[in-house]
Amino acid sequence: MLRRFPWVLLGIFLLALLLTGKVSSGLSAPAPPTAAVDAASLRGKVLCGYQGWFRCPGDPSGLGWVHWSRNGQRLTPETVCFEMWPDLTDFPAEERFAAPGFTYPDGRQASLFSSDNAATVLRHFEWMRDYGIDGVWLQHFLVDLPGGPQPRRYPSRLRVLEHVRAAARTTGRVWALSYDIAGMPADRIFDVLTADWKKRVDQQDTRDPRYLHQDGRPVVQVWGFYRHEPNNRMSPDLGHRIIDFFKKPGPYAAFLVGGGDWNWRRNPDPRWQALYRRFDGYVPWNVGNFWKEPSGIKHATTDYWAEDRRTCADRGTLWLPSVYPGFSWDNLKRQAPGTSTIPRRHGRFLWEQFHELGRLGVDSAYVAMFDEVDEGTAIFKVSSTPPAQAHFLGDEGLPSDWYLRLVGEGTRMLRGQRPLTRDIPIQP
Repeated sequence: MLRRFPWVLLGIFLLALLLTGKVSSGLSAPAPPTAAVDAASLRGKVLCGYQGWFRCPGDPSGLGWVHWSRNGQRLTPETVCFEMWPDLTDFPAEERFAAPGFTYPDGRQASLFSSDNAATVLRHFEWMRDYGIDGVWLQHFLVDLPGGPQPRRYPSRLRVLEHVRAAARTTGRVWALSYDIAGMPADRIFDVLTADWKKRVDQQDTRDPRYLHQDGRPVVQVWGFYRHEPNNRMSPDLGHRIIDFFKKPGPYAAFLVGGGDWNWRRNPDPRWQALYRRFDGYVPWNVGNFWKEPSGIKHATTDYWAEDRRTCADRGTLWLPSVYPGFSWDNLKRQAPGTSTIPRRHGRFLWEQFHELGRLGVDSAYVAMFDEVDEGTAIFKVSSTPPAQAHFLGDEGLPSDWYLRLVGEGTRMLRGQRPLTRDIPIQP
């Protein structure tokens, strides 16, 4: 009896933890926290794009409702420009910003978050750690940098970078900069991009122990290698200048990953093909690219992946396919609800992409995106019961962490840590 007594106490203790919510008995519990991710190689990584562009009145930026509303000073059903309402259940009061005029179905005040908040960014990285996601490509928009058309956003953009850097250290995740040329005048792209990279190198950002490297060089991504995209003013000549800069031996040399057209191999222009051959890695942007069954069911287009992989392997280019959970930008484009939606189908849309990558033997991917609710591609926690004052996509009644779990499980499948399976191997 005396020997059993400690076990009785242990049982009572565990039961108390369960009842108080310290231990979860639900099927949606995350996997145990993963070990620190190796920052010395990009290969074998599944990384999420991280926008970090959300701002709220009352945060340090002073910029208003950035990326929540098309009018920074007002948030109304007519001005909202995002598709999914974030689930802030885990957030304390100091990380919540009340959204005036918006309430949850039970009458409670609805709130949003700001990316210009160290605790919020850390929370996102803790989710990555807890669900087995390696880290992020931090979007770094040229329009927000000195020399761009919105330099007022630069101080806030730098704070987000520092928050990401600190959060990656705390959680053992990795990060790399992903410059985005969208919205920049063509004649300023090269100077603004290279000036900021020099500053990041000179200020030791790329020497951070969590900053991603490949072949001994810091990794950097440049988005915008689109042949016909008015908002991305790229040309072969400009592209070669950018590549020359990053490939020049010296302190600013980098492992350069280009990002752009999904159908890059079909580009008939030899100048563009010469450009593609020079990248160290390439991410074809597949978001919004789908095919439809006669019944109307939509699937991501992946039939070009095998040839993409072969072509890149023959050239020694690291191919980083992009996967996405679904899509919608009706609010952003002021369209009727459902006009642009690519349904998530309870996760099957995303899992089909992971299965195809596993079938091809691919172990690296770009997940679009961690936090982009603007286009309905976010994998982080979103609400299935959003405010009814405007149209928002729910999460099909699934647990709010469902897509974090799916990306974690997909990552394990690509690494051979779970069997290749066409069907989703876990339950909500």
